[in-house]
Amino acid sequence: MKGVFSAPGDYIYFKSQVPLHKIPIGTKQWRYYDFGPKVVPPLICLPGTAGTADVYYKQIMSLSMKGYRVISVDIPRVWNHHEWIQAFEKFLDAIDVHHIHLYGTSLGGFLAQLFALRRPRRVRSLVLSNTYLDTRTFAAAMPWAPVVSWTPSFLLKRYVFTGIRDGPHEPFIADSVDFVVSQVETLSREDLASRLSLTVDAASVGPLLLSDSFITIMDLKDQLSERYPGARRAYLKTGGDFPFLSRPDEVNLHLQLHLRRVGVEARPDLVRGISKDGGGGSPSEKSDEKGDRNDPGKDIGESSESPSAGQLSPAPESSGSNSLGDQFLSNTQYCLVDPRDKILPFLGSLFNNHHVVATGIILQFVWEVLVSYLLPFYAESLYITL
Repeated sequence: MKGVFSAPGDYIYFKSQVPLHKIPIGTKQWRYYDFGPKVVPPLICLPGTAGTADVYYKQIMSLSMKGYRVISVDIPRVWNHHEWIQAFEKFLDAIDVHHIHLYGTSLGGFLAQLFALRRPRRVRSLVLSNTYLDTRTFAAAMPWAPVVSWTPSFLLKRYVFTGIRDGPHEPFIADSVDFVVSQVETLSREDLASRLSLTVDAASVGPLLLSDSFITIMDLKDQLSERYPGARRAYLKTGGDFPFLSRPDEVNLHLQLHLRRVGVEARPDLVRGISKDGGGGSPSEKSDEKGDRNDPGKDIGESSESPSAGQLSPAPESSGSNSLGDQFLSNTQYCLVDPRDKILPFLGSLFNNHHVVATGIILQFVWEVLVSYLLPFYAESLYITL
């Protein structure tokens, strides 16, 4: 976790294509990504203590291209679980989303279970990864919890980093750790303090009204099986603390299988570019008109922040087979104008008139003969004159 961090190429591409939304709701500031067809029930991703909305960028890119809607949020500055449930419900109302599917990791998984417990009518399914059922263990390990709101930022960050397993890792796991650490550096002292308060706030998850068949447990360890015996298991052999970054192909596949199993139908036919209002992936009349003129191969990923109406193709360093260079080459096929498109119709109109064509050929032949015959005499006369 030391050294200079360099953002991955696919993350830079993601930031250039997918807009970041920031909206105030009451006293809370929400920061989130929303990408994919609006008519599809969304999969909402909730990060852990050390995560932000950005840590799920690989899931947003992959699933949105397949026709799913993915919303990734930052946990706002709330100080207890009751406040979280109220704030999250207001957020869903503000973005006009009623029924959701939640994917939570660590603290995000615990908050997802609490919301499903208190608001069962809104939660249709759960995907839980590396999470827990109560906070007693964390409260016992953090005796200074009553003064967490006054703790300096560097101490809060140090405490968060101690929860991330450091040491020799495989390269893809080490990269995922570096990325999460870089995201922690962007969090303010108040944000870190509020998340740690949620971690130690006394609470436990009771029995859910949601059937176990609508729950998928994606874990390297066996912690939730006793509570949800009928839940589907998505086994990950490796991946570290952040498999959504280190093993995105496996995680995305399990998420897609879960969404299909709980009845969420992808709409690849509605995958469009981002409109100027920042709405990702939802077709509109304006985007249709512009797309018909400027982008014959309509696909997801057009952004107002992008210099061109590009497509959200798999980015470099991602699991896709295409690259930005391939995308540029494919776009140039539509941007360059073939001269034959204008010359051939013109010549065709000439060939329809045989007399004009014959006259043109004769005049051109006579002109070439005269030039080739008279040019030497003209040059000799100039020499004699000089």
